[in-house]
Formats: sequence, structure tokens, C-alpha cells
Amino acid sequence: MPKPLAPINLLAFTEDQMRSFARRQGWPDYRAGQILRWLYRRRARTIDHMTDLSTHDRSTLAKVATIQRSSHCTMLPSHDGTRKLLFTLDDGMTIEAILIPDDDRLTLCVSTQIGCMLDCAFCLTGTMGLQRNLKAYEIVDQVLTAQDQLGANEQITNLVFMGMGEPLANCDALEAAITCLTNKSWGLGWSPRRIVVSTAGLISRLPKVAALGVNLAISLNATTEEQRRALMPAAGEIASLKSLLTACRRYPVAPNRRLTFEYVLLAGVNDQQADIQRLIALLRNIRCKVNLIPFNEFPGSRFRRPSDRDILQFQSGLRQAGIDAFVRKSRGRDILGACGQLGNLSGSSEGITLIPIESRC
Repeated sequence: MPKPLAPINLLAFTEDQMRSFARRQGWPDYRAGQILRWLYRRRARTIDHMTDLSTHDRSTLAKVATIQRSSHCTMLPSHDGTRKLLFTLDDGMTIEAILIPDDDRLTLCVSTQIGCMLDCAFCLTGTMGLQRNLKAYEIVDQVLTAQDQLGANEQITNLVFMGMGEPLANCDALEAAITCLTNKSWGLGWSPRRIVVSTAGLISRLPKVAALGVNLAISLNATTEEQRRALMPAAGEIASLKSLLTACRRYPVAPNRRLTFEYVLLAGVNDQQADIQRLIALLRNIRCKVNLIPFNEFPGSRFRRPSDRDILQFQSGLRQAGIDAFVRKSRGRDILGACGQLGNLSGSSEGITLIPIESRC
């Protein structure tokens, strides 16, 4: 007896694929837009909720398709208001996303891989290795599920692809996810100006980021080739510091925007006066800003966070040279939710309050 076909996951369809699917059911093309709006704008979890489809069409759709939203999500609240969301995927693996409040902004930090293909020495995620890429709908579902958990007066204002993984190593899924996020007709309608994609230096894929119209952040963290190879071995193999900065100078930055360089400050490693001077020289003639990220310590790491005095001295040195430099606040360190802390220690609940989140529409 033939094995019954697994139901189709509607979230896995692109707009063209959804239109083709609708036609196969004998439906008009506008039905594709109706279904997509239910999936993304109204965050439907069941086909029964699609009330502008007839009862018959909903029944037909339910026989062959499903909506694979996250069914299990756990929230870890930090004392500073940061919230870590732990998602359990269909295959039992877990990913993390972070809600970060800051004055009138609420930023969601999104993951693109389980683990990471890169082995940056200062990042906990890198110790996991790459377990697999996330599918486009698994990326978007982090946004949908985070929205489900917001209070009545809360709204996500910014998205940053700076969670687990190297976004440009999963470029096709990233592009498909951002298409869903920015589509004005049926998607979430996000402005690309409010989305940041970070990369450790996959320069051959920078044109794809430019085509999406989102903001680009470069994880730099080093001022010499030797330093870069020591701190970011895999990224250093992919692109030298010289080639990376050359690509940044060629990157088509819109007149009213600028590149962002992320620089993790490691005590006694890359926070010296010589690093300040070399960084100034590296960034000359690039329209940019620098986000300084004091290292967020995690168990087993050999690196340490610089003193506040050294952090401010580094920032001051850049500013005196005319470079806009900002010290990024470390948020969620008590729940391993700060930059560089996402990874395989998140399952440890010692000293952390775990709040299971019931799925709700």
C-alpha cells in the first residue's frame, strides 16, 4: 500500500509557488495572496482561521497542507528586560532569538543557522560547529513567534541578523526570509532600512545584500592580518583583511546610509593604542560607523572584557579621528543572551528562570 504523502508546509512556499499551488487546486490567483496574508500578517497557526476562504476551500486545503509554526518556545527573561526565546524545531534541534529593549526601540536578533560554519574564537556559537542551515520559514517564524509574545503596547522596531550563524552562508534562505519580511502586499511590510544583516566577511555575497536594500554590518574585530587569522581563522581564510576592506570601499552605500563595523573588544588582545591607530587607517575614506562591543564572557573562554576605562579610551581615540564610534550596551548577559553568547550552553537552567510559552494566535 503506498505511503500517504506528507502534508505541504504552506510557510515553505514562495509567492510564485503559492500561486502555482492555488492554480493546481483550481483557485483564482488572488487566493494565493489571501493565504499568504493569513500566514504572515495575521500569523495564523491553523487553516481553520482563514475565514475569508469558504468552508469547502479550507477543508480542501487542510487535506493537503499544514502551517508548521513553532509549537514549543521557552522564554528566558533577563533582569535588564532582554528576553531570550528558545525554539524547538521539528527535528528536535533548538535555536535562539533575542528581544532587546532600548529606550523607544525593541530589536529582535534573529538566527540563520544552528551553530555556525565559522570558528571565531570569541563566540560561543562557533564552538558548536555548523549543525545545519535554517530554512527560510524557520527564520521568519522567529519573527512571527516573537510578535506573538509581545505585550499590548509593544512593537518590534528593528531586526538584526546577528544571532546564531553566518547569515551569508545561508544566503538563499536569508533572501527568501527577507522577501517575506519586507513584502508590502502580503508580507510583514518591514522597511529594509530597519533590517541589518551582519557578516564576518563573505565578500562574494555582498552584492546580494545590496540588492535586498537592507543595512550591512561587517564583523571586523582585528586590525592586522595576523590578528584576524588568530581571532577569526575561518573568516580569515575566506577573505583577508585587505580584500574585505577593499570590498567595503566598493560596496554601494546609499547616500543617506553608511556601513557599520562591529568590533569586539578583547582585553589585552585588540584594544591597545596601536589597534586604535591601525583601525583609523583601515577605515579611512569609508562612510561608516563603528559599534564597539566589549567582550561578553562565557564559561570556558580564554578572553576577558576590557575595563570601562580602556573601552572609553578606545572609543575616544576613534572619535578624535572623526569616526563615529558607539559602545554597544551588553544586554542579557545573565541569560547568555548578549552578543557572542548564543549557543549550546543555553539549555543550562542553573540560576535562570525558564518560562514556557504556550502557542497563541
